[in-house]
Amino acid sequence: MGSALTALERAERFCDRFGPAIPVLQAPMAGACPPGLAIAVVRAGGMGAAGIVQDTPERILAWAAQVRAATPGPFQLNTWIPDPSTDDARREAAARRFLAALAGDAALTAPDADPEPGPRPGPAGPGAPDFAEQCEAMLAARPSAVSSVMGLFPAEYVRRVTAAGIAWFATVTTVAEGLAAQEAGASAVVAQGIEAGGHRGTFDPAVAERVGVGLFALVPRLADRLEIPVVAAGGIADGRGAAAALLLGASAVQVGTALLRSPEAGADPAWAGELSGLEPETPCLTSAYSGRPGRAVPTAFVRAWQGADAPPPAPYPAQRRLVAKRRRDGAPGVDAVNHWAGQSAALARRAPAGDVVRDLWTEARSLLRPGA
Repeated sequence: MGSALTALERAERFCDRFGPAIPVLQAPMAGACPPGLAIAVVRAGGMGAAGIVQDTPERILAWAAQVRAATPGPFQLNTWIPDPSTDDARREAAARRFLAALAGDAALTAPDADPEPGPRPGPAGPGAPDFAEQCEAMLAARPSAVSSVMGLFPAEYVRRVTAAGIAWFATVTTVAEGLAAQEAGASAVVAQGIEAGGHRGTFDPAVAERVGVGLFALVPRLADRLEIPVVAAGGIADGRGAAAALLLGASAVQVGTALLRSPEAGADPAWAGELSGLEPETPCLTSAYSGRPGRAVPTAFVRAWQGADAPPPAPYPAQRRLVAKRRRDGAPGVDAVNHWAGQSAALARRAPAGDVVRDLWTEARSLLRPGA
């Protein structure tokens, strides 16, 4: 999209258009995006974020109000595009029995055991926020950008977002997805490489299981094929990675795992502690937490689902619902939170989020000398 521009010129244009002072975006990590983290990132010059897939409209509006009261800077709100309804009673029952076995609940491990008889919940699960209502709340919150993952917003919603002067950042993991996002009216794409921690943003769950493109192969191809800016995400945790992504054609970078050890993230201490010294080859792809593949620390819970005697996790959202129930019950053998981690987790520092963001850009800018 801007081969005639230098890396710094592309970054400057991105900032001028979307609002941050520096081209560093906080990843919208559902469950690890308290207002304080976004406030710290914005005050450092970046763009804050919230992953709101599990939030009610009231919580979305309250989060936005708290951030806006502390800083006038930019932030994005992100949610998942719902999957088509998937009902696989056999897989769900097998996953339920396996979770019970991990927790030592012998009474629930019989082949015909079903502690949740009756009508099955819909795609979102019982009590889950409604997607349409979340979309309305995002519009009402008036963020700098709304962002999507696992698919594309409906055309009518895109029209309303655009009319409101709000940008749309579409997460993509392949060139085909990037082209589809551009055609659908996205303002920019977030190119998520296979290195990224957390859920894979691939549109089709089946494709997510078998296709994984590295960030530094994906970014330059998208930059060559698209007319809209590319934000690089996945495995970027210091200035070297940011500079490399911008040199390859990105206009900005998005960081997530790099911020998880910051006090503002409020990450579970066990989860944050596991990131220290975690080598790139250690985080693994797993569907154990939700039924959708994501990159995580190989905890005992995650490894159990990789065992020869383990069934496949139930499809999303049944697996997420089952794991959430075991957590509410305080069952042993189940991680208290999802221990997501990208392949550059070892570079995450125990430092204030503002320092992490400022230092990352200072280092990147020093490497991106004028003319780079």
